[in-house]
Amino acid sequence: MTDSTNPATTDGSAGGEPLYVLQSVERTFTKGGVSVHALRGINLTLAAGEMVALEGPSGSGKTTLLQLLGALDVPTAGSIRFAGRELENASDRVLTRIRSEEIGFVFQHFNLIPTLTARENVWIAMVPGSLPHEEQVARASELLRQVGLGHRLTHLPSRLSGGEQQRVAIARALANKPRVVIADEPTGNLDSETGLEVIDLLSELRDVAGVTVILATHDEEIGRRAERRVRMRDGSIVEDRAATGILS
Repeated sequence: MTDSTNPATTDGSAGGEPLYVLQSVERTFTKGGVSVHALRGINLTLAAGEMVALEGPSGSGKTTLLQLLGALDVPTAGSIRFAGRELENASDRVLTRIRSEEIGFVFQHFNLIPTLTARENVWIAMVPGSLPHEEQVARASELLRQVGLGHRLTHLPSRLSGGEQQRVAIARALANKPRVVIADEPTGNLDSETGLEVIDLLSELRDVAGVTVILATHDEEIGRRAERRVRMRDGSIVEDRAATGILS
């Protein structure tokens, strides 16, 4: 069903050019000579500035879809347009540049370098040459202050709580001023209260930085915090709804 009262419901663009347009996307893997259909006929349009939760059980295709949206993989069939560019036929060099300059990633296991401080984990992610070193360090410090860790700049990950480590990871994801932040089960290693705090932080930073946030979760409460919820099952989208009503 489509809510005709919402300008973003027919094409996901909220009145402008969509950030992502996926048409008939398939992703098939071969394991032991058997074809596994991870994604089946995905049609999805996302607007810039949305906060979208991909929901579904393990094996539903959430992570595979995130990998395609993050230019970490390409589809077996179908097309993916990101900011007006086709990703399925892009060269490795182009995909690498898009990942490093336009997309930030947040992972379930934080993926911080244990021998680097919080500030070093953020500035080391910045594109080489994008800013002088001193400005990169200053930006890393400012990003950590934005996520509430101004007092933890020189702490190693081992001295940070799980929630604090994920905040560092979020600051790192924003290091290069991306268009999109992609988060794969970002609360999976956190208790429920801390997890909700992390999602609320992502929402606040989305508003401040103007980035699109796309996250995968199996947690119903986390899904409710997003403004748009896309449910998946067996590699297909089975429901696409706004927080207050079904979109399509």
